[in-house]
Amino acid sequence: MTAARGSRGFTQDVYDAVIVGGGHNGLVAAAYLARAGRTVLLLERLGHTGGAAVSTRPFTGVDARLSRYSYLVSLLPAKIVHDLGLRFRVRRRTVSSYTPVLRDGRPQGLLVGGGEDRTRESFARLTGSDREYESWQAFYGTTRRVAGKVFPTLTEPLPTRAALRARVDDEAAWRMLFEEPLGRAVEDRFADDLVRGVVLTDGLIGTFADAHDPSLAQNRCFLYHVIGGGTGDWDVPVGGMGALTDALADCARTAGAEIATGHEALRVHPGDGTPAGPSEVTFRTADGEGSVTARTVLVGASPRALAELLGEEPPPAAEGAQLKVNMLLSRLPRLRDTSVDPREAFGGTFHVAEGYEQLGRAHAEAAAGELPSVPPSEIYCHSLADPSILGPDLAEQGYQTLTLFGLHAPARLFAHDNRQSREVLLTATLAQLDAHLAEPLTDCLAFDADGRPCIEAKTPLDLERELRLPGGHIFHRDLSWPYGEDGGPGRWGVETAHPGVLLCGAGAVRGGGVSGIPGHNAAMAALGR
Repeated sequence: MTAARGSRGFTQDVYDAVIVGGGHNGLVAAAYLARAGRTVLLLERLGHTGGAAVSTRPFTGVDARLSRYSYLVSLLPAKIVHDLGLRFRVRRRTVSSYTPVLRDGRPQGLLVGGGEDRTRESFARLTGSDREYESWQAFYGTTRRVAGKVFPTLTEPLPTRAALRARVDDEAAWRMLFEEPLGRAVEDRFADDLVRGVVLTDGLIGTFADAHDPSLAQNRCFLYHVIGGGTGDWDVPVGGMGALTDALADCARTAGAEIATGHEALRVHPGDGTPAGPSEVTFRTADGEGSVTARTVLVGASPRALAELLGEEPPPAAEGAQLKVNMLLSRLPRLRDTSVDPREAFGGTFHVAEGYEQLGRAHAEAAAGELPSVPPSEIYCHSLADPSILGPDLAEQGYQTLTLFGLHAPARLFAHDNRQSREVLLTATLAQLDAHLAEPLTDCLAFDADGRPCIEAKTPLDLERELRLPGGHIFHRDLSWPYGEDGGPGRWGVETAHPGVLLCGAGAVRGGGVSGIPGHNAAMAALGR
């Protein structure tokens, strides 16, 4: 059965804008355009909006709403929250990170946070002097200054490389972050292997690269992880990631945007971006196919998906490189390092097997087609900062959530047998964590209503299947530099070869992460601002 235009309950056949994809970026674009008085229709394949920024109850019969895929907020500009009047809050973590290590047969660790004196003391105890702490302060002082210059540009028209370089106005910092492999900066400034590893990890989140990769993919990833909000601070979304996307959906609907879930876009026939030459989107529902036209089509899916919708040659395949694990614990585990409270250690980012040499070895093994023998990962406990994600009974009994993000796990490693490789890697990853615990993590896992332990793991192939992330890549493709060159890629970094089609997803220039920036920029481009 083929549906005629308008027969899906839409209020009209022709819209100012049709948005493909109801992730957070699509919702940001819808809210901005509707608030500007444009007629907007958003089509979402799934039965709900939110994309990867959702809160769900993944464990049967357990009242715990976990941020199932993405889980922290750094890149969402306060400008977007203010412009849209979002009822959404974040909470600052008091501890930035804790990294356990066994040295000289003694369990110890590096605690960053809890006050300047405590952080300095932790560095001195681990490294034997104040040198590494002073280098740390100088290094991150530089990144904060760069953040303060670069972050505001992300919601402005795309600067050229020369213009951004002039704005940074610090040649040494520009060379360190934009021109030389991150490994050089890390090795020049830090001597301790553990400290080096903690610094490098921000260049490897969802990015499969070595510290000295000549592509500088690690530098681009690092930059996006240290410029958020102009400070680089990572915050906990109160109510979980779903609180953000629910607020965005409410904002878009209140402004007049129509949101149609269960509508999968199949094809986009591009127009010229004028009323006389609109674009057409063909979609599919449970009842059949239909189509709708719009002056502008904004696509929140990946660049690869956009090419498929347009019937064009797709860009090079993307490849995700992470293991995502969600857990619910009946209690936090005790640590072998008794100098730190587990609530502090897990309240920030808990680094596991992320020494500098360990990260290099894990990358080399994965590049050779082998699962890392000592898989690196990082963990944090959302419920310590925001107990509201737990039902009252769970919170009263001391239950906690844990989110684990494993590095250097490229999709290629799961191609032969995704299920078996997932289990092998999960077992090895938890074994690395157990090495720093005074009790096995499995002793602390909660159980669901069917008696199963509350733990789930997602490989890049799982994310590709569930969310259509190309190759399971959480940024849709490798992150771009936050600048363009004269003549491209357009005024806002969201333009395509077709005037009536814009890219508003994470794969846009200045995309990636939970930021809403591509949605904002695509809306500005559509409005001609």
